[in-house]
Amino acid sequence: MTSEERDSHGAVESVLGLLELVYRPFRLAPVALILVLIATVMSRRHQRLTGIAVAVIGVCFVVGASLQVITHHPLF
Repeated sequence: MTSEERDSHGAVESVLGLLELVYRPFRLAPVALILVLIATVMSRRHQRLTGIAVAVIGVCFVVGASLQVITHHPLF
């Protein structure tokens, strides 16, 4: 795996976190968190990006779960 691929993992998890807003947050949040933990271990250079990805995942999880409850859609 090249360094560019390792470094872009944090951005991919952020996008996965944003998907939680529109599609079942309880399915996507655990996957996104596991991937961001792997990205943290793989890339020492971009620790700040993975920290931002964790924050995005957390905020989108709470907002996405709230939206799902308000609109009476399934959570998982």
